[in-house]
Amino acid sequence: MPAQLEAPVRPHAPSDLIDLVEPAARRSRRPARSAVMLAVILTTQLMVVLDGTIVNVALPQIQHALSFSTERLSWVINAYALTFGGLLMLGARCGDLLGRRRSYLTGVALFAAASLIGGLSTSGWMLLTARAVQGVGGAVASPAVLALLMSLYPDGRARTRAIGTFAAVSVGGAATGLLAGGLLTDLANWRWVFFVNVPIAIAVIVLGAFVIDETPRRSGHFDLTGALTSTAGVTSMVYGFVEAASAGWLATRTLAAFAAGAVLLTVFVRAEAKAAQPILPLRLLTNRTRGGALVARALLSAGAYGMFFFLTQFLQDVRGYSPLEAGVAFLPIPLTIFVMSQLTTRVLVDRFPATVLMYVGLTASTIGMVIDSQLSTGSGYPILLASMLLFAGGNGISFVMLTASAVSGVDAQDAAAASGLVNVTQQLGAALGVAVLVSVFGAASGTSAGTVAFTQGVDAVFTGAAALLAGAIAMLALATRRPKAQAALSLQ
Repeated sequence: MPAQLEAPVRPHAPSDLIDLVEPAARRSRRPARSAVMLAVILTTQLMVVLDGTIVNVALPQIQHALSFSTERLSWVINAYALTFGGLLMLGARCGDLLGRRRSYLTGVALFAAASLIGGLSTSGWMLLTARAVQGVGGAVASPAVLALLMSLYPDGRARTRAIGTFAAVSVGGAATGLLAGGLLTDLANWRWVFFVNVPIAIAVIVLGAFVIDETPRRSGHFDLTGALTSTAGVTSMVYGFVEAASAGWLATRTLAAFAAGAVLLTVFVRAEAKAAQPILPLRLLTNRTRGGALVARALLSAGAYGMFFFLTQFLQDVRGYSPLEAGVAFLPIPLTIFVMSQLTTRVLVDRFPATVLMYVGLTASTIGMVIDSQLSTGSGYPILLASMLLFAGGNGISFVMLTASAVSGVDAQDAAAASGLVNVTQQLGAALGVAVLVSVFGAASGTSAGTVAFTQGVDAVFTGAAALLAGAIAMLALATRRPKAQAALSLQ
């Protein structure tokens, strides 16, 4: 040891100086590159999530232009949500096996191409096909986006804040889509809610190609059985709910759809239990806290997307708002979500237990839905504003905490699958929620026409949405009833 300490220090050779200078230069560029990468990640997530709702305000125009019935109109939303949510886990697997950068760029390119076709659609089937393909592109790109975010912020407070921003974009993007859809529909026409994705996608592809590094490929195979049976199973269940609204709960095709969905989902669970490399490792669901957070997140999404779907029609068909006015009416939602999500990650998470914040957020959102269940044909904007502020504020708190709980404590080998599950629950919850609430609307409004019957149906829808959020609170209570589970939820 003494000899080593007294070894002479030789002057730096030119190669030594290069070794010292280049890492420092790279470090100085790293913050700027990280900032661009974060911007690309969040923009992509915004685009993918926003597309689930941007068409909502344009639905009346789409219905008239392509001759959709009220029940079939819900498929404009669900065709996207089902393929997006159903194939997300397969998309996460693509990132593992093919490289996340490659998967990301391929998914965004597919999303852009489908958006172009959607804007050019001349028939209902053409639009629904484009929406389904958009979902496939989103399913390939989105898991890579969240996984890249996790690698950019490995741990610590920076990661919590990044998750908070990501969650705000995820839920706030859904509400922002309503405003964007109103602007585009009113200033141009419904086709531009699809065309707008093309230049945005091109921009993030170009930037992503420069700032995102490729990840190493892993050996393995795709779990096609799991992907196909899960997607087909959930699609069949959604079809059953939509058919129940028009054909009745005891109609042959309704019962057949539910039966097929149950069989397919049973096959899915059995296949995942036996698969060597499943798209959904069932061990992720054995943790009560994580499972409760995911189910609560799905129920919250179900209520949110149901509200967006019906409230946009209420504002235009009952209250006589233009698409632009309807879009602007929803502006308080993304603004409130952003403010509350930032307040949660920067202030509230340090002062209150995570469980308390989730209860408060879900309760506020539920109260907002209850207010909406009392609408009448003469209801003015103030009552809607009050419900929106409560709902959005609760979402801004609860989505952040539910997202963080869903991905915390996950082993490295399951990180991509857990990240995929976060978006799966949001999209499949949205699809099932819209389908269930369409059935509620059909049962409440019956065969009657006119604004009074429509409003009665909408009131029943919001009562059902409030029940879904109450179910989220009950699920959270089950997941956190033991001290051990509550300790696992702590993010401090």
